[in-house]
Amino acid sequence: MEKNFVTAIFCALLSVGTFFFGPVAMAQELEVFTVKDFDLKGPVQSCMVITSYGKEEYVFNKQGYLIKSVTRYNESDYDITIYKLQGNSILEKRLENYRDGQFVKNTSIANFYKTDTTDTKKVTERIFSYSKEFLDQYEYIYNEAGKLKTIKRMNDSGVDETTVTYEESNGAFTKTFYLNDVILKRVTTATVKVSNKKEQKKVQTKEYLDGEPHLAFEQIYSNNGALLFEKKEVYREDQNGFVPLESKFYTYDTNNVLVSVRTKKGKAESVKNYIYQFDSGEKGNWIRQVITPDNTYISRKIKYFEKEVVKSKK
Repeated sequence: MEKNFVTAIFCALLSVGTFFFGPVAMAQELEVFTVKDFDLKGPVQSCMVITSYGKEEYVFNKQGYLIKSVTRYNESDYDITIYKLQGNSILEKRLENYRDGQFVKNTSIANFYKTDTTDTKKVTERIFSYSKEFLDQYEYIYNEAGKLKTIKRMNDSGVDETTVTYEESNGAFTKTFYLNDVILKRVTTATVKVSNKKEQKKVQTKEYLDGEPHLAFEQIYSNNGALLFEKKEVYREDQNGFVPLESKFYTYDTNNVLVSVRTKKGKAESVKNYIYQFDSGEKGNWIRQVITPDNTYISRKIKYFEKEVVKSKK
């Protein structure tokens, strides 16, 4: 599926460490990934995604957590990310780059994590190159409710502090990020009722550039978590507000599988349809996705853990 495949690639990019929210760089909250983040279900051991630019491979442990990812551009150029976990907590993450079949030491990095729960929870992340050069240190500090409240980034350039605040008003929950006291992003989540009395989740996000409004996003999800609608807007000073850029409408079948995406850009409108081949009927995982009218496709090779045979006691 288009959205889920993009999510998988996005998760792979997160393995590098920090990432970008639009034009604003900020530290990523600590998170471990599971088979669900890659549009997979069941006891998946590995999944190879074959695309036009190369191959993505994801390896999971028996608990369903991602422990390794490989981005292969060709036979001799590839990146490997290895995750060392303790339960659902990350202890270590290593990104290894290979070019022309050779390990590239100066661009490969290692992230080490240490958790302190003496007072409230604090996780320290230290990042080194494989040449043993210190690159960055992050401190993730949580409040008494277990929610992230501060991210401190420390390196040779100084200290940057991202703070997170939480508000609740009329059933809506707002999470706001500030970098050195300048607003970066605000996310508001609310539950809304539609005409058929079913509940939907609405997520509204505003991103800021140098403290000024820049981009706005709106997503609506069904009560089973499927993305139904999303809209992207950009702030125009001459219009003193946000102007729509693009809207997408998602349609699913009875098994919650994406079957079409309708995109609107101004007066232009286009539709993509998705056809699947499954490995075990429609309740299994898809192994081939055909996108029309482009007639492009994505293939997945999925390997499962073998079921353990329980020996009965005599």
